[in-house]
Amino acid sequence: MASFFSYALEKRISKNPEKFGTGAIEGVAGPEAANNSGTGGALVPLFALGLPCNVVTAIMLNAFIMQGLRPGPMLMQEQPQLFWGVVASMFIGNLVLLMLNLPLVGLFVRVLMIPYRVLMPFIVLFCVIGAYAVNNQVTGIWLMLIFGVAGYFMRKADFPAAPVVLALVIGPMLEGAFRQALTMSQGDLSIFVARPISLGMLCIAGMVVLAPFLGSFFRKKGSNLGLEGGLKK
Repeated sequence: MASFFSYALEKRISKNPEKFGTGAIEGVAGPEAANNSGTGGALVPLFALGLPCNVVTAIMLNAFIMQGLRPGPMLMQEQPQLFWGVVASMFIGNLVLLMLNLPLVGLFVRVLMIPYRVLMPFIVLFCVIGAYAVNNQVTGIWLMLIFGVAGYFMRKADFPAAPVVLALVIGPMLEGAFRQALTMSQGDLSIFVARPISLGMLCIAGMVVLAPFLGSFFRKKGSNLGLEGGLKK
């Protein structure tokens, strides 16, 4: 999710958004930096509150529970060697990646030069295997094909794919959190605005949603004022 958010933000603030999708460095460096930072950032709510933020941290949470450990505020005091061991592993992992990427960057670039007619059969094969392996049902393959065709026409119509992917990923998490909150409040919707933190988060989310519309409105208004000023001169 961090990569998609970063890509969308970079494209929004870029002076040349039409270059995105053609190898623009902003569209590569930004999402990669966000991806790296999101990996370490996801461990903060896991260790502090015991809340997984993605699939990897959810697997880690299950592994901790199987070992009789419950991530939360007391874990850092009761198991400091585990906590600092995970922190140290993040540093070691980044160093290993650096040592591997520097000498192998030429090989990675050559992989990108493989024609799509060679890569496409392998991509489709892995997608089919993944779609079937989720529930071991052929229905997943049909859904993959349907959404693949829909995605093709969306790309032809210049609809961005990142918001759709984010909605599919965040949607179930949002619905689960919404039901949990209503269960805690016994159906009272005021729970979302009763606390300053939740109210502040909703305000920030609203600002993020309205920012593109407000930006285009003020830009259009500024251009109209500039045009009027030029006509008067």
